[in-house]
Amino acid sequence: MQHKLIVFDWDGTLMDSEARIVACMQGAIADLDMPERSEDEIRNIIGLGLRESVAMLFRGLSETDYLALVDRYRYHFLIGDQTPSLMFDGAVPLLMKLLDKGHFLAVATGKGRVGLDKVLDETNLKSVFHSTKCADETFSKPHPQMLLDIMHELGVDAKETLMIGDTEYDMQMANTAGTLAMAVSYGVHSKQRLLDCQPLFCVDSMNELAECLLG
Repeated sequence: MQHKLIVFDWDGTLMDSEARIVACMQGAIADLDMPERSEDEIRNIIGLGLRESVAMLFRGLSETDYLALVDRYRYHFLIGDQTPSLMFDGAVPLLMKLLDKGHFLAVATGKGRVGLDKVLDETNLKSVFHSTKCADETFSKPHPQMLLDIMHELGVDAKETLMIGDTEYDMQMANTAGTLAMAVSYGVHSKQRLLDCQPLFCVDSMNELAECLLG
C-alpha cells in the first residue's frame, strides 16, 4: 500500500489507553457523586472529544456540571490516575519504518492538546509526526475537519491519504473527508461495527497492520 500521508488515531490504535480512560472518567464521575456509568458505556465514547463524550454519557447536563466533570477528568488523567498506558507492541517500530520510507505521519485524536502533548512527551514521539490535531482545536470526530486541516497543512490530497483507527468515528471521519480508511479491531469498537463503515481493510493486530502498510 502506497500513501503519501498516513493519519493515525491515538487511543486504541497506537496506545493501549482504554483502561486508563475508563478509570479516569469513572473517577471523575465518582468525585461529583454523579450516576455511575459502566465500562462499556465509557468505552463507547472513546475517540470523541470531551464535550461530545460527556453529552453522550449524560444527556442534558448543565454547562456548570459539564465543566466540573471535565475538570475532574483532566485531573485524574494528568495527575491523579496511575493506570498504565503503553504503546501497543510493535507500534513504535512501525512508525519509524514508515517515517524512513518517506511517509508523512499525523495524528487525529479525540484527546485534548494537553493530553496528547503529555503522551507524546512520555513516549518521545513528538518529532515523529508531521502534524497532530486534537478535538479541542477543531470539531470532534466524526466531523472531517481534523483530517481536512491535516491534509491542507501538509499539502496532500485526500486520494493520497489513509486514516487508521479503531472506532466507527474514525471511519466516518475518513469517509466524509474522502480519504481511504483502515480499521483496527484490537481497540474499542467491535469488528462488525467497524466493517459496517466499509473500510479498505480491517486488521486484527499490529503485526497485520504492519504487513499491510509495509508489504
